[in-house]
Amino acid sequence: MGANYAQQINSQLPIVQDAELNRYINVLGDSLARISDERNLDWQFFIVDAKEVNAFAVPGGFIYMNRGLIERAQNLSQVAGVLGHEIGHVTQRHSIEQMRKAQGANVGIVAVCVLTSVCNNQAGEAAIGLGANAVFASFSRQDEDEADAVAVTYTTRAGISPLGIPGMFEILLKERQTEPSAVDAWFRTHPLEESRIEKSRERIAKIDPAVLNGLMVDSPNFQAFKRRLAALPPSPPPKQPR
Repeated sequence: MGANYAQQINSQLPIVQDAELNRYINVLGDSLARISDERNLDWQFFIVDAKEVNAFAVPGGFIYMNRGLIERAQNLSQVAGVLGHEIGHVTQRHSIEQMRKAQGANVGIVAVCVLTSVCNNQAGEAAIGLGANAVFASFSRQDEDEADAVAVTYTTRAGISPLGIPGMFEILLKERQTEPSAVDAWFRTHPLEESRIEKSRERIAKIDPAVLNGLMVDSPNFQAFKRRLAALPPSPPPKQPR
């Protein structure tokens, strides 16, 4: 089911085709997924060439992250934290529950609407239908909390600082105060409040400081990855759903 949905999504969304960028995001994603996945899924990670801030997961190990989110990240740990969170939605089976609610929906069109905010009106919502909306509806607070918890575990086991998780949340909350439209897609699908940041920091505080201080926060390769992404032509305007 996940592979079929991923095929739909890839036909609708502008996926970055740069081989070096795709290699980097897949190596980083695999470093987290291989220590979290007991089912040996064939994980695949994609960068969506969209300026909006968002990321999402499809059952079966298909993870999508918008270019706009990566551009806002300051270091490796923040992008790794988002990847760990989305991987958690797959390993905890949150994603498959959403997909089951909307079997038969045109998931590709739903992805265009949700990840690019192009359907933020009544006509757009009617076009994709109520059933399709369930595909990328907001996860419950419990689901988000579980994904946050496993993201702390996954990043730490991969040798990456989990401090990037609350760090990325803080960047997005700050931008919501100054330019809410830029992060609207994220907040519609990922309920985020100050309490989530506090809870993430509480979990991280339980890690041995000697271990935490030895974890990777950033790397030259990540900064080179960001520069290469920034050098691409501007993201295309969102495709209007048919």
